[in-house]
Amino acid sequence: MAEHAKFTEDMIKTHTILVPDMLPIHFKLMISIFEACGYKMELLQNDSRAVVDEGLKNVHNDACYPALLVIGQFMDALNSGKYDPDKTALLITQTGGGCRASNYIHLLRKAVDKNYPQIPVVSLNFSGLEKDSAFKITPWMFLKLLYAVLYGDLLMTCYNKCRAYEVNKGDSKAVLDKWQKELGDIFRSGSKKFMKTKKLYRRILDDFAAVELSGEKKIRVGIVGEIYVKYSPLANNHLEDFLISEGCEPVVPSLLEFVMYCAAGTFNDAKIYDHQTMSSRIYKLGYKLIYSKQKELIRIMKEQGSFEPLHDFEHLRSLADKYIDQGVVMGEGWLIPAEMAALAKSGVDNIICTQPFGCLPNHIVAKGMSRAIKQDNPNANIVAIDYDPGATRVNQENRIKLMLANARR
Repeated sequence: MAEHAKFTEDMIKTHTILVPDMLPIHFKLMISIFEACGYKMELLQNDSRAVVDEGLKNVHNDACYPALLVIGQFMDALNSGKYDPDKTALLITQTGGGCRASNYIHLLRKAVDKNYPQIPVVSLNFSGLEKDSAFKITPWMFLKLLYAVLYGDLLMTCYNKCRAYEVNKGDSKAVLDKWQKELGDIFRSGSKKFMKTKKLYRRILDDFAAVELSGEKKIRVGIVGEIYVKYSPLANNHLEDFLISEGCEPVVPSLLEFVMYCAAGTFNDAKIYDHQTMSSRIYKLGYKLIYSKQKELIRIMKEQGSFEPLHDFEHLRSLADKYIDQGVVMGEGWLIPAEMAALAKSGVDNIICTQPFGCLPNHIVAKGMSRAIKQDNPNANIVAIDYDPGATRVNQENRIKLMLANARR
């Protein structure tokens, strides 16, 4: 079996690492953290039909839609001629869980090796995978990445709220751009200023609260589902932009919820199977740290009062227990019904569940729990939207328009 190109220490200075687009707000902050450590990174923004075509060309059509898009976006970028193959690397995440996403890396290497065998594929993971790479995450970097998730969640929440109601188009984007630059500069500087969260959170909240908003009442639409399609504009055909164009307010659960779901899954499994390990104990400690940071952000959002706070994760866990066991952790598992229930109980009655082709656990859990959640929340209007290479944007948008027509009635 041929050896794949490895990412070496020398490449840190010479190579540009391409990053697939999923959460533009969060990923830009994360990239600044890696840049502070000497890495050069670029967030891919190519999202034409050519991305899907490249994915179909390089990935077996039984693979899930997120794999097809991530690999298609990389191959489309490499084929554009914009990047020197001798000075380019690719970055892909691995959760290490039961989701097939952990195996995208092998599909990507197979696609890259055909035409660009010199390009190394780098894994970003916290599960001890790919130990022979020079791409390393130190404990200090992990801590900074956690703060980037917190700041990214706050920016995303405030931005979606403000741009749905802004009187002067572009005001919300100006505030977002200002804070992405300021936070990015803080992370790049190597200072510890990013840890002064109380001050920075309040400044961010106050800046967004100063955006002039109309007083009109709009339909609020929650977005849940498989993590990549839920967040990626490429994967969900710019769903948040479409909802705003339809006169709605998109409500997107925080990335931190998925991070905490992954951490909780490890020590939950240890409890369920009565098999405590060093790893499960470390994850439990990490969970307590992350949860304390989430509670601090929620408290400051409540004190400031302009924006609805994020969902408390322990509250999400208690909601999940009503519908499904927390041992169900394939894909997004119990997190999807928990987020649907939390949205419905907070007045977000209209919920879109993004369902990518090939993600069977996602389809089963999300669709299986929808009826039970609707029975508990009679006003809940839940619709599953399928995303795959053959699904047209028009069909997806028509289904959403039908849901909104029901909501308006």
